[in-house]
Amino acid sequence: MAMQEPKQAASLNVDPRSHYFAVRGLQAYYGDSYIVQDISFDINEGEILALLGRNGAGKTSTLRTIARTDSPMLREGEIWLRGEPVHKMQSFEAARHGIQLVPEDRRIIPGMTVEENLDLACISGETGWSYERIYTLFPRLKERRRQEGNTLSGGEQQMLAIGRALARDLKLLLLDEPYEGLAPVVRHDIEKALIEVRNAGITTIIVEQNAVAALRIADRAIILDTGELVFDGSAKEVLEKESLRHEYLAI
Repeated sequence: MAMQEPKQAASLNVDPRSHYFAVRGLQAYYGDSYIVQDISFDINEGEILALLGRNGAGKTSTLRTIARTDSPMLREGEIWLRGEPVHKMQSFEAARHGIQLVPEDRRIIPGMTVEENLDLACISGETGWSYERIYTLFPRLKERRRQEGNTLSGGEQQMLAIGRALARDLKLLLLDEPYEGLAPVVRHDIEKALIEVRNAGITTIIVEQNAVAALRIADRAIILDTGELVFDGSAKEVLEKESLRHEYLAI
């Protein structure tokens, strides 16, 4: 089946600074390898966007580029959050402006308790949710708040990583494989929490190999194929369109 052209929303022709979050012509490289190839999309405030594609499609690289990490290197394109030019920022500046990346490895600080990991998140920049609000979202963290974070189960570490992001002044949450290695019951707990995060008005991008799980809670979806954007539409459309899932997601 030939690659279909992605739907180009009319909003892409509007000044990106007028959107809550917007990416325009994003191009990123690992050395000379062209990884993220001229992609553009928008997200409304409070939406969950599922960023999908096969392994090697450029999903994680897109998240890292948005978070302004050193690798991959952004060479062309613009990233706007609430009218602020994120593409001109370094990673610590992007974080201070409310972009929080929860990577696949979670990066829980060893030797520090759950609460100390949350404390560390609040050292620089504006604070976000209170600890009690985070503990209401994730009761297990309250039960284990004096336990070293790196001794938690995988699911509990994911809760802590998300809680740590919420403890800051969060405007855009980037989640890389949040369900990786989690038992179904724990994954369900994370899904419920992410819906509550959306209901609180926080905008989220989820990269997830378990596409169906991500699509169940997402409002919209974009699909990448070898670094190019090949679909931009509703999550419901991806769930209902078998040919699209088969061609680009192998499901």
